[in-house]
Amino acid sequence: MSIIHEPLNWKQADDDVHVATRGGEFAGFVEFDGRAHLVRDNHGTEVGSFPTLADARRALEGAGRSTKHPLRLTLRRRLRRARA
Repeated sequence: MSIIHEPLNWKQADDDVHVATRGGEFAGFVEFDGRAHLVRDNHGTEVGSFPTLADARRALEGAGRSTKHPLRLTLRRRLRRARA
């Protein structure tokens, strides 16, 4: 099953920090260190370093996209077991 994600909503938290949310939940952030835009996801995992803010935002948009939702898969398995 494929999941359609809401677009990221961006807010500038500081001069060099942009924070992203999706569906009201923290999705990650971009921080400019004076040389590059560093991207971290919602778990604090480094996604990468990018020359422009636009590139960094695109990287976070694509990070963590999955065609399957773990909670739904778990729920589906439990429902199948309950019916069996």
